[in-house]
Amino acid sequence: MTADLVYVVAGGSLLLAIVLPELLDRWAVSAPMVLVAVGIGLGLTPLPDGMPLDPQANRATIEHVTELAVLVALMGVGLAIDRPLNPRVRASWARWGTTWRLLGITMPLCIGAVALLAWGAGIAPAAALLLGAVLAPTDPVLASDVQVAGPQTGDHEVDESDELRFTLTSEAGLNDGLAFPFVYAAILLATEGAVSGWALEWVGLYLVAKVAIGVVVGIVVGRVLSWIAFRSASRSLRVAERGESLLALAALVTAYGVGEVAGGYGFLSVFVCAMTFRSAERSHDYHAAMHEVAERLERLLTLFVLLVLGIALSRGLLGGLDWRGVAIGLALLLVIRPVAGLVALTPWSQQEQPPLTSGQRWAAAFFGVRGVGSIYYLAYAAGQAAELGSDWLWSTVSFTVVASVLLHGVLASPVMSRVGDPGTS
Repeated sequence: MTADLVYVVAGGSLLLAIVLPELLDRWAVSAPMVLVAVGIGLGLTPLPDGMPLDPQANRATIEHVTELAVLVALMGVGLAIDRPLNPRVRASWARWGTTWRLLGITMPLCIGAVALLAWGAGIAPAAALLLGAVLAPTDPVLASDVQVAGPQTGDHEVDESDELRFTLTSEAGLNDGLAFPFVYAAILLATEGAVSGWALEWVGLYLVAKVAIGVVVGIVVGRVLSWIAFRSASRSLRVAERGESLLALAALVTAYGVGEVAGGYGFLSVFVCAMTFRSAERSHDYHAAMHEVAERLERLLTLFVLLVLGIALSRGLLGGLDWRGVAIGLALLLVIRPVAGLVALTPWSQQEQPPLTSGQRWAAAFFGVRGVGSIYYLAYAAGQAAELGSDWLWSTVSFTVVASVLLHGVLASPVMSRVGDPGTS
């Protein structure tokens, strides 16, 4: 019976994935909002009885489904970004300045503020740190309304013109991998105790080595696959010539697998692989075809996860929620992220020419969308240390994700229309 119900939910998700974008195009309502609401409605009926909704009993399933959703989103985001990045060229590095500020300033501030709030509210230090780590990164899965639409291709100079959408897209692509060091810090705190016993290991391995390995693997896999697709001596291997867009899936699975086996952060490998692949033949139409495959699969997985999340909400997922979880979730969305974002994006001197207008800085600071990635990190950590999978953590993270879906979903279209690049639709 459970398997049959999964098919019903999957079929409904696929149908909604097809019709919702067009139906909601003129309304300040996002597809994620509708899916969560539909899921809650389904949860109030007898239909989903027997579905694996309990995060404690089905942690591994939740981890792998959300993991796949994030991976597909990262591949799509990496292919969609038009702005080149060449770390050896200072000017290229500087053009990503808003991204580095959000990653290096806003994200640590969010982690620290949420962790301190949770600790001050009586949550154990390891769980408090984990909550900060899982809720700090913006999500590439649920942020499509504020991200770049897709890769530009054709016979023209390709670059990213909409600074606001570029900032939010590049941040979402990179910070999912960079959240992992702090997730591991929470795991180490829970399993090994005092910080003094593992601090050096954390800095050397989890903060530096695994990030570097993830980036290097992404570059290598991206270059190898792009050479095969565009320049191989064998015509049968030059898949770009015949538009075989399923290479997008092969690339993300390969990059993630190699990255994890090599001991790096696989999420980072996937995003870097996609960007490296995009840097080869940047204007080739093949990138758009690959992005479309990733985008469609991402949409299906996202809506499926949100539909099941909605069902779980009406079946007791919020049973562990208390005033502390509500206060921390709302504080993150309404105060911590916006303030931390503004701290990072405000010009540091009067001589600096900021790439974002004042309104765009407010928008970039505010739209820290929380989503599927947060659920994945929590499920992963719970598998490493049982105390990190408490009902309170699941309820708090789920509440924050749903609150983000509603708040950012309602405001995304009108705000982006008002402060976004006038030349971008």
